[in-house]
Amino acid sequence: MGRQMAANPEQQGVAPEPRYLISDLCEDLEAYLPPEQVRDVYRAYLFGAEAHEGQHRMSGEPYIYHPIAVARILAGMRMDVSSIIAAILHDVIEDTPIAKEQIEQAFGEEVAGLVDGVSKLTQIHFESRAEAQAENFRKMMLAMVKDIRVIIIKLADRLHNMRTLGVMRPEKRRRIARETLEIYAPIANRLGMNSVRLELQDLGFSALYPMRSRVLKEAIRKARGNRREILSKIETAIMRRLVQEGIPGEVRSREKHPYSLYMKMRAKGLSFAEVSDVYAFRIIVDKADTCYRTLGIVHNLYKPVPGKFKDYIAIPKSNGYQSLHTVLFG
Repeated sequence: MGRQMAANPEQQGVAPEPRYLISDLCEDLEAYLPPEQVRDVYRAYLFGAEAHEGQHRMSGEPYIYHPIAVARILAGMRMDVSSIIAAILHDVIEDTPIAKEQIEQAFGEEVAGLVDGVSKLTQIHFESRAEAQAENFRKMMLAMVKDIRVIIIKLADRLHNMRTLGVMRPEKRRRIARETLEIYAPIANRLGMNSVRLELQDLGFSALYPMRSRVLKEAIRKARGNRREILSKIETAIMRRLVQEGIPGEVRSREKHPYSLYMKMRAKGLSFAEVSDVYAFRIIVDKADTCYRTLGIVHNLYKPVPGKFKDYIAIPKSNGYQSLHTVLFG
């Protein structure tokens, strides 16, 4: 969103992070982009900084720091140079007198199309409440975009806005958080952008339901206790059995994320104590056939919970995700 403003860490009693500058971005980009493309990014920064001159975020910082932060997120994904430049310029059409034609003249048709696409997403309006339902909004966003990079830039924009939400008024903070949970996190999931989805959900949950988020995180922390040692033992037992069976693979244990636990508790009317699968193991093998073999091995090690098996290999999720899910008695 063009006019989303950033939080001031000093106002919240938190030591501010070192400022991420265009020089830092260029240094990060040099790891995978050729020098001439990094120079184009710097030229886009000068263009954007001039266009946004005099504009500030709520924190008081110059507005250009927000597009640089969005570009940083995309650089972390190793996005192409056109996406990085479009991220730096993504609010120029919406928030400054600069027209699409000027961007096209300076940076080409591809970049101009991306910037224009992000601007149009921000300007979606609906005639009725039914049209504005989250599912319809998600469908319209995905349908109107010709280049998937527009959605990825928009997700990076929303992610940085969520990271810097603290200075907003409570009612606006909750509205943006709800929108993030209902629209942007599901789109990230649909695109297979799991780390972005998880962070959007965590930030959205904390902003929309701060008390519930704190209580649930504390419950998870207390339940953790000596379970890390138990998880390590289970991980070792599974890995040992895979080696015995001659199956090359990788075993990772993880803690379920607070928002997914909260949604499960709410949907099934459970207390935290009644949620059995707070922890999970991910076993990564080479092909689908090996997945089924590994499932049998795991079911021999630990008793499966009846009715809890899901086959996402035979019936993949809408985003293409394929795996086997099972719940076991520890």
